Amino acid sequence: MPWTHAEVEELPGFEEFRPLFTEQERAVDEEDRERADVCYTQIRSALTMTLPDGSPVAEFMLHIHDDGTAGWRWHDESFDAVNQ
Repeated sequence: MPWTHAEVEELPGFEEFRPLFTEQERAVDEEDRERADVCYTQIRSALTMTLPDGSPVAEFMLHIHDDGTAGWRWHDESFDAVNQ
């Protein structure tokens, strides 16, 4: 799962998630894996990622940074299915 990076455009509705992404970035910078995992779980519970054809991505990690960039990676199978 390589990381993809891009500049992002914040659309209406993003503002409510900004504190969560800020907290995630802080946790990663401080190497606080437990806090970063909590943020990851909250992001995955609140948001979805879709492919250009509109089909959902089974698993993803998303980081949106305060500088207007984002990094993400995704997998087309659930991690639970892969680990069985």
